[in-house]
Amino acid sequence: MTINIPAEIGMCVEDVDTPALLIDLDAFERNVDRMANFISQAGVRIRVHAKTHKSPDIALYQIAHGAVGVCCQKVSEAEALVHGGVRDVLVSNEVVGQRKIERLAALAKRARVLVCVDDIDNISDLDEAAGRYGVTLEVLVEIDAGAGRCGVQPGDAALPLAQKVDASANLKFAGIQAYQGKAQHVHDFNERKAAIDAAVDKVRKTVGILKDAGLDCDIIAGAGSGTYQFEAGSGVYNELQCGSYVFMDADYGRILMEDGRQIDDFENSLFIYTQVMSKTKIDKAICDAGLKAQSVDSGLPLIYGRTDVEYIGASDEHGVISDPDDKLRLGDKLYLVPGHCDPTVNVYDWYVGVRNGVVESILAVSARGMCL
Repeated sequence: MTINIPAEIGMCVEDVDTPALLIDLDAFERNVDRMANFISQAGVRIRVHAKTHKSPDIALYQIAHGAVGVCCQKVSEAEALVHGGVRDVLVSNEVVGQRKIERLAALAKRARVLVCVDDIDNISDLDEAAGRYGVTLEVLVEIDAGAGRCGVQPGDAALPLAQKVDASANLKFAGIQAYQGKAQHVHDFNERKAAIDAAVDKVRKTVGILKDAGLDCDIIAGAGSGTYQFEAGSGVYNELQCGSYVFMDADYGRILMEDGRQIDDFENSLFIYTQVMSKTKIDKAICDAGLKAQSVDSGLPLIYGRTDVEYIGASDEHGVISDPDDKLRLGDKLYLVPGHCDPTVNVYDWYVGVRNGVVESILAVSARGMCL
């Protein structure tokens, strides 16, 4: 059986096999530095979201540059990150079911582990498991800040959950989870800001109710790469959960700033490297990055640095490229900006880190496929 590694360290990027997931290391490092500078100036923390990259190596680099820890969405993701050396992990989601809860409690023997709740009975299950393993789980009560997914209604509904956590022998009340996920990809600036303003009001009200009951929130968490400046400037949120900023993608490129320009806080650093595998038609080329090489839930990829050709369609193993001027030839290689970086990463086993046209690193996507 061959090992599915598309490159070797020291290789020229032109020799990397395709399709491959490339990281422009210079752009990646600039993105991390920009976020580190931002949180330092804003006076907030960042707990980076590892569902974007699923890599302990990248997480540890972010922690070395200012992150307090990571978020994961699944227990298996958290396990992979802790196994890789990360020691502060929030499962920014609910964990339900005995097997998963047992694994979560076991993980807390190796790292600081936090988890979200929105159900009274779930709190009892977490407390009992933590007791069996002799650990303390830190717990955030999740409120629905407008995403319409998990979370109790903001305000009074959060209080009995927080009180039960606080009264549990093996749990510690840590604060509030309030992520407005729907707002991240609202392209219009004013609409996006209005969504976060509404979320901030809900969070402020909830935190006030808890404080009046004697429950202080050490963590008031949320924010993503599309809205982080709003939450950071709210005076309410103190911990950001941005993930995609390290890579960016085509849909984030459609987000607009107040003056109508595309958002330019961060750069594209993640690319699908593909090559032309068929050129039998004058106005069309076929590349080897199709549906199985990417996620297209947020639209098709963009061809980076080219305006003369366009990625226009995909089937399982083929990408269709419009080539009206017949520029492309068999074997030509192209950089694609994925429509949605997070699920695209989940397709690959390896990152190929490139600097100055040379492969500098090969990093495992250690939490790939971790959905339990």
